[in-house]
Amino acid sequence: MLNLVLFGPPGAGKGTQSENLIKKYQLIHVSTGDIFRAHVSNETELGLMVSKLMAEGELVPDAITISMLEEEVDKNPDAKGFVFDGFPRTVPQARELDLFLERKGSKVDGVIALDVDQTELTKRIAERHKTSGRPDDDAHKLQKRISEYFEKTIHVLPYYEEQGKLTKVNGMNPIETVYTDLCAVIDSF
Repeated sequence: MLNLVLFGPPGAGKGTQSENLIKKYQLIHVSTGDIFRAHVSNETELGLMVSKLMAEGELVPDAITISMLEEEVDKNPDAKGFVFDGFPRTVPQARELDLFLERKGSKVDGVIALDVDQTELTKRIAERHKTSGRPDDDAHKLQKRISEYFEKTIHVLPYYEEQGKLTKVNGMNPIETVYTDLCAVIDSF
């Protein structure tokens, strides 16, 4: 089983690259953002709570996020592996992911961080917002999301670096180049 964490700030290209990787490696895409949006769209009890947090640009509490992620993984018992996109966002989440996968006889094989500067992120998300209409891409929420990443989420990287699982890829390159670089990293696992 191949389990990857695709890491990067909002707008770094995680979703785009995940789509390419799941096709090539036949992996299941687990995006906490997609899971949250599905709950919001279906107006579940959890979705209403998540909607409020996302509208304010806040992170969803770890216990809720982890529970939802485990449920998603458990739906796919025969998977060849997973691409975790947007998770983990905190060191406690990373530890919980390790424990959860360990209970399943598996592990995180590698963490790939897409490096993109803040100016480019702002530009990409503004463009995406024009076509997607995603409420979390709204300009007044954008800076909070990017700040949240650089102030809190980025601290997960040293956790994986200490385990020798972290590789950084230049996310500023064209999509095809980033994809080629990601495949080279994955093929080295």
